[in-house]
Amino acid sequence: MNKRVTIKQIAIELNVSMMTVSRALNDRSNVDSRTKQRVLETAARLGYKPNYVAKSLALNKTFSIGVVFPEISHSFFPEVIKGIERVASKNEYQLILSYTAENQSREIQALQTLESKRVDGILISMAQDVDNTDHYKVLIDDGIPLTFFDRCATGLGASCVRIDDYQSALLVMKHLMGLGYEKIAHLHGPVELELGRQRLEGYKDAMKSGNLSFREEWLVESGFSEKGGYEAMNNILALRKPDMPEAVMCVNDPVAIGAMEAISLAGLKVPDDIAITGFTDDVRAKLIRVPLTTIEQPTYAIGKKAARKLLRHIASKDEEVEDIVLDTRLIVRESCGARKKSEKLSVL
Repeated sequence: MNKRVTIKQIAIELNVSMMTVSRALNDRSNVDSRTKQRVLETAARLGYKPNYVAKSLALNKTFSIGVVFPEISHSFFPEVIKGIERVASKNEYQLILSYTAENQSREIQALQTLESKRVDGILISMAQDVDNTDHYKVLIDDGIPLTFFDRCATGLGASCVRIDDYQSALLVMKHLMGLGYEKIAHLHGPVELELGRQRLEGYKDAMKSGNLSFREEWLVESGFSEKGGYEAMNNILALRKPDMPEAVMCVNDPVAIGAMEAISLAGLKVPDDIAITGFTDDVRAKLIRVPLTTIEQPTYAIGKKAARKLLRHIASKDEEVEDIVLDTRLIVRESCGARKKSEKLSVL
C-alpha cells in the first residue's frame, strides 16, 4: 500500500523549504510563479493529495457548507445549487445538501444536523410552511454564518440574495394590462413567505394603479407546485362565466403549467379563452405546447452570489449584512396572447 505523499517529500525533491511548498500549494502571492509551477507539477507527478483533516484542525474549519433547499422537482433550485457549487469548489469547500420537501419540521432537523456536523456556514431557502423564525435565530446566536437565497427571512441580521419580487410582479401586470386585459386573477404563494407577499402586493398595487377592481375569488393560494396550480385554477374555472378572469398571473412556472392543464381539461384554450403568465423561466417554459410568458430569474447568479457572500461571512465576523437584489426580465411568449393581439392589429 502506497504511503501518502507529504509536503516534506515535495520540498526534498525540489530542494526548497516546506513553507515554500505550502505557500505554492495554497496559491499564496509570496511565491514566484516559476517556483509555484514547479511545485504544482511535482505534486501532480508524485500523486500528492491535500490532508484536509490536518488543515481543518489547524484552521478550526471543516471546509464544508450546508445548503438547505425546499424542493428538487423543478429546475430553479438545481440551477442555483450549480452556482453555489462553482464558488464552493473554487474555494476548496464541500457542500452538504439537505432537502426539506417544503416542510418546516424537516428544515429544523436539517439545520440541527448541519450544526452537529460543524459546517462552517449554511445557505438556506425557506420551506413554504415556515411560520416562525426561531430556528434561524438559534443558529445565528450560536455564531454560525447564515445566508438566505431566494426565499428569505427578514429582520434577523442575516444576508439575503434574491430578486425584487414586488417590481417583477408589477412588470408582469403592466404587460398584461398593456395588452388590454382588465379582469386579471392571481394564483399566489403562501403569504407567510416574503416572496409570496411581495408578488401578491405587486399584483394588487398594479390593479389599483390601473383603476381596475379585482374580486376576492380571483385570489387563490396555490403553493408552488403543478398540483397546487391545477387545483387553484379549477377554483377559478368554477366561477360563473361573467365572473371569469381574462388572464391569470401565476406565482411561478410550475403553478402556471398546472393551471394550463386545468384550462385544457375544461375544454378551454390558452391564450384564446384565458391568458397565463408564470414566474422563474423554468426549463419547460419554452417547450410546452403553449410556450409560457414568464419572468426570467438569474438562478445561477443567485447561487454564486449567495455562496460568495456566505464565504465572506465565514472569513470575517465583521462582514456587512446585505440584502442583495438581482435584476429580472420579462420573457414574452405565446401564453399571454401578445402575439395574437399583435397579429390582429397588423390585419387592421
